[in-house]
Amino acid sequence: MAHSTPVSSENSLIEIDQVSFGYDERRTILRDVSLNFARGKVTAILGGSGCGKTTLLRLIGGVHAPTKGQVRFEGSPVDVTDRAELYKFRRRLGMLFQFGALFTDLSVFDNVAFPLREHTDLSESLIRDIVLMKLNAVGLRGAASLRISEVSGGMARRVALARAIVLDPELIMYDEPFAGLDLVSMGVAGKLIRSLNDITGATSLLVSHDVPQCMAISDYVVLFANQGRIVAQGTPAELMASTDPETRQFIHGEPDGPINFHYPAKSVREEFGVGA
Repeated sequence: MAHSTPVSSENSLIEIDQVSFGYDERRTILRDVSLNFARGKVTAILGGSGCGKTTLLRLIGGVHAPTKGQVRFEGSPVDVTDRAELYKFRRRLGMLFQFGALFTDLSVFDNVAFPLREHTDLSESLIRDIVLMKLNAVGLRGAASLRISEVSGGMARRVALARAIVLDPELIMYDEPFAGLDLVSMGVAGKLIRSLNDITGATSLLVSHDVPQCMAISDYVVLFANQGRIVAQGTPAELMASTDPETRQFIHGEPDGPINFHYPAKSVREEFGVGA
């Protein structure tokens, strides 16, 4: 199968240049990864649990520095040691965290208002209007006064989405945006991610296990395997039509194939002394 040409560096907002990373010397999460993420496009990052998808977002956001290689935003390195520049960069970034990361002692309204109060000098009346508009976009304007403990898990995820987009960021990173949502909310969230990208011209990176939703809203897809190995990349149509066994198994959810279900471990014989 002929894959589309990978995004060129001239058209990219983010460049991942031969990046390797591990949380310790014994376990490599990403190994020599090179990727370019196109401006104004929705790129889905797919792969099994533990293959480095969320770690890649953390490297882009400057939470960690690569062990090797470089992450660049608009051609400039993301330098985790330069706190002033890092915070300036993060004002241009919206992040939907995997577990929401909401402030449980604040109301729905105050959670969404927090970035505006922290990073702008807008009046409270203008903040009110912006927050209510963002909450309306995710269907929760009527829940503005509720506390986080009073909303469901799916509603909390939508509150986190409203907060991620409240500053109208140039780059939006979504870590499992569909987790915990019912089918209707999932469809609405997917449509919102797509429409936000088209209306604002933002660049969106979408980490998810939900293949159908990602294929429906993405311009480009990158499929990872263990240790940050890129198995395939291309348009959704190209990956759906792939005959590569590893790509096909993941995209179509086939139980048998080259992708291992078990996390790497000693053999059963070694672990339990079977046959010793």
